[in-house]
Amino acid sequence: MKHAFYIAWKDLKAEFRTKEMLNSMIVFTLLVMIVFSFAFNEVLGDHDLITLVAPGILWISFIFTGMLGLGRSFSGESEEGCLEGLRLCPVERTSIFTGKVVSSAVLIFMVELVTVPLFIVLFNYTISDLPSLALVMLLGTLGFVFVGTLLSALTVNTRTREILLPVIIFPVITPVILSSVTATSKILGGDGFASIMGELQLLAAYDIIFFIAAELVFEYVIEE
Repeated sequence: MKHAFYIAWKDLKAEFRTKEMLNSMIVFTLLVMIVFSFAFNEVLGDHDLITLVAPGILWISFIFTGMLGLGRSFSGESEEGCLEGLRLCPVERTSIFTGKVVSSAVLIFMVELVTVPLFIVLFNYTISDLPSLALVMLLGTLGFVFVGTLLSALTVNTRTREILLPVIIFPVITPVILSSVTATSKILGGDGFASIMGELQLLAAYDIIFFIAAELVFEYVIEE
């Protein structure tokens, strides 16, 4: 666990020094939210109709922004010649995976903290149950990061990784997207915590299964 912390700290320290990826992710998610807000407010006009699509817009913003960070998780190491150094480190390969998960998750959570207030303002929402929304965001984002980190390592040495990663990740994270959007819709609609228990259980099961699976196969993925 100590080695995973060091790897995550290395990535975050390098990112916070330049803020290159973080700034790009924040600008991207702001543009997505603003464009969708103006587009749907202009086309639909009716607030009741907008509320039907707003949860999907929020998660589209999360997923596409997260793809920017995950895509650079290993490709940045490869381009700078650091990937071989990671392979040669006398640490368990699972520590590399966990460290990359932590650093990617921290960046995505930071972007989400910026996105949600903007979402509330642009779509005129009053969220009465922020803890439930935060829990859905936590479980949904972790599932996305677990899968994305593994597949980012899998595609890092391919010439078309920028195209290949989104192509293979979306079918795998479909349960995460559907459950997260459904739970978010219920929360924004004023339903209680009990109404999203089914979605939370599915997200938790997904996270556990894919975290364990990724830990088991990552050793073989990173050595390819």
